Amino acid sequence: QVQLVESGGGLVQPGGSLRLSCAASERIFSFIVRRGWYRQAPGKERELVATITSGNTNYADSVKGRFTISRDTVKNTVVLQMNSLKPEDTGVYYCNMYSTGNDYWGQGTQVTVSS
Repeated sequence: QVQLVESGGGLVQPGGSLRLSCAASERIFSFIVRRGWYRQAPGKERELVATITSGNTNYADSVKGRFTISRDTVKNTVVLQMNSLKPEDTGVYYCNMYSTGNDYWGQGTQVTVSS
């Protein structure tokens, strides 16, 4: 079964940067329609952070101008560059890849923004 593996989380001070990466454990033969990142803060529901499709990106208003999502369709990876991090960005970040009939999720990586 295909698994998504995230890396790059950690503890960072406010104003700092982190780069999250996600890769599939094996090749996904179906066409990936959308790749994205979601996050869940303690006591809150999981929310969309950013998604990327063929030529289009979408960001939550709270991260626009600070976060950048990118992908490598050959390696089937998705990266989230996070700059100017704020304490409210703290949470578990999940990678997602969606193809018709299949919705893949990673186990999550913790991001903590604190001084």
